[in-house]
Amino acid sequence: MTKNKLTDLNDHLFAQMERLSDESLTPDQIDAEVKRAAAMVGVADQISGNAELQLKAAKLFADHGSSVLPMLPQIGGTKATSET
Repeated sequence: MTKNKLTDLNDHLFAQMERLSDESLTPDQIDAEVKRAAAMVGVADQISGNAELQLKAAKLFADHGSSVLPMLPQIGGTKATSET
């Protein structure tokens, strides 16, 4: 199983930019690459948002220690409870 990193995402995005700037592409190929690029941007936005959320959780943990773990289910392994 491949473990992808944010650097891999950068590589994919730059490769897509190179494909989009290929002047030998036909109009149909350009259209296909534009659609592919739009899909990649959508996925990249989700990956970036997830990385940002993980960073925020790590910062909370660094700032407040294990006392925040119950509020961070993915890190703490417990379900967060809602107060009413």
